[in-house]
Amino acid sequence: MFPIRDHNPSRHPAYVTYGIMALNIAVFLAMLPAYGNDAALYDIYANWALVPARVSAGDGAHTFFSSMFMHAGFMHLAGNMLFLWIFGDNLEDEMGHWKYLGFYLFCGVIAGLAQFLAGPTVRVPMVGASGAIAGVMGAYLLLYPKAKIDILLILIVFFKIFPVPAWVMLGLWTVMQIWGGVSATSGSGGVAYLAHLGGFVAGIVVIYPKWLALGGRQYWDRTFGHPAHPEAQYQFVKSSVPVVKRRK
Repeated sequence: MFPIRDHNPSRHPAYVTYGIMALNIAVFLAMLPAYGNDAALYDIYANWALVPARVSAGDGAHTFFSSMFMHAGFMHLAGNMLFLWIFGDNLEDEMGHWKYLGFYLFCGVIAGLAQFLAGPTVRVPMVGASGAIAGVMGAYLLLYPKAKIDILLILIVFFKIFPVPAWVMLGLWTVMQIWGGVSATSGSGGVAYLAHLGGFVAGIVVIYPKWLALGGRQYWDRTFGHPAHPEAQYQFVKSSVPVVKRRK
């Protein structure tokens, strides 16, 4: 089960969001030859991934930035870019291009800092845009808690798309991160749950003054938690693929 789109159209082109996506993809393509070469991949991670033990030793401060544009594989990249594409354009629309860029980078750094503080001697490298994107999701939740998010549910051969409010989808995501963070073993690798939570909280904190300026709870009362503009309407049509009837 994963989101595929929202019903919250942006009013202006999301140049920064698309630029961030393009940069992530470009970095992944540049790293592609190294994925089959452990030594080459190790060198890249050693120089550009966030390794808490290295930072604790007084080196690698730049990796708080560089690591958020690197990914461990295609599915890692695809999942992050999907979430950024769904939620990033609306936040950029609300904040403006340059403020949004600063917000994105700040949330990414805070996410890395949260993971670093949780295990400053860990030698496992951390890469990925997830922490910064979690910040975008946190801000989206505060501004549009009831915006419709289309979820694709796949159960073996059963496919179904259905809309849910943003607070349901992002609330479940948050619970999963908390559970994963509590049950994870420090230094074991895998998903950086604390980075996700750090970025998510940072996004809410940074957008909070903007939410208050819009009216806070009164803004929610005016919009009923939905976007302040008309929502996109998607029409589901039947497939043109012919159905083959079973023989009796």
